[in-house]
Amino acid sequence: MSSGPQVQEAVFDYASYKLHRLEDGPPTSTIVTREEALKLYKEMVTIRRLETAAANLYKEKAVRGFCHLCSGQEAVYSGIVSALRAQDTVITSYRAHGFTYAMGVPALGVLAELTGRQSGCVRGKGGSMHMYTKNFYGGNGIVGAQVPLGAGIAFAHKYKGDGGVNFSLYGDGAANQGQVSEAFNLAKLWNLPIVFVCENNHYAMGTPQDRHAASSEFYKRGDYIPGVQIDGMDILAVREAARFALHYCQENGPLVYEISTYRYHGHSMSDPGTSYRSRDEVQEVRQSRDPITGFRDRIVGAG
Repeated sequence: MSSGPQVQEAVFDYASYKLHRLEDGPPTSTIVTREEALKLYKEMVTIRRLETAAANLYKEKAVRGFCHLCSGQEAVYSGIVSALRAQDTVITSYRAHGFTYAMGVPALGVLAELTGRQSGCVRGKGGSMHMYTKNFYGGNGIVGAQVPLGAGIAFAHKYKGDGGVNFSLYGDGAANQGQVSEAFNLAKLWNLPIVFVCENNHYAMGTPQDRHAASSEFYKRGDYIPGVQIDGMDILAVREAARFALHYCQENGPLVYEISTYRYHGHSMSDPGTSYRSRDEVQEVRQSRDPITGFRDRIVGAG
């Protein structure tokens, strides 16, 4: 920050959203306080360092089994969680370390779980893919299985009348699962308060989206469900989209979000991530679109 009087809040603009069956979408500017900016930045940096530590532990064979890292996708987790209220819930796929931390589990609780310690967030019994905490339903190992579970959580919100909204995240590869379409149908039929979030890192397990998806406009996959495409490398765009969803879903039922992001590592630690994309591509994204350095530059520039 500058050495002069500290700016306590600033207005930030970001790219417009692409909309499907919506007349109006989330706002394209927002006010961020100094305290909010520092919290968001610190959280994303912590998630990045947490994943670096997890990678090192895996290489040392202190972490066994599968290990899916989320470096590059931090803005998705911090952006969504920063908008949540006490009654809202989240369920996601096996790439869950970042969400687990953002939802309130200390870094030590995540690392202890990864290494099978009793001090882990589920006493060492879940490992990398099955972490839970209050209002966070995992961490699910079966591709796409969390989507109908998320619809069930949303049904519980509506049944209990607690005003909660569920965010159910899945990848671009899982978007082709039949159970995702089934969940869409029931959610719209019953107008459940749920946001189906396609966390699109563009390569599924290791196949470019244009090769595995007949339609790569994932925010339109809901057809009769309105959708929004969001820049997942911009934490403020994600936060405001999540805030918009909280108000919309209570009155109107489900939304389908496509949050376009990028993972720096391979699909899992056993995948070098270079057989289906070049090292130059990864480096270019790191240098030009990184969610952490991009946000840092913006808040420093604002004073």
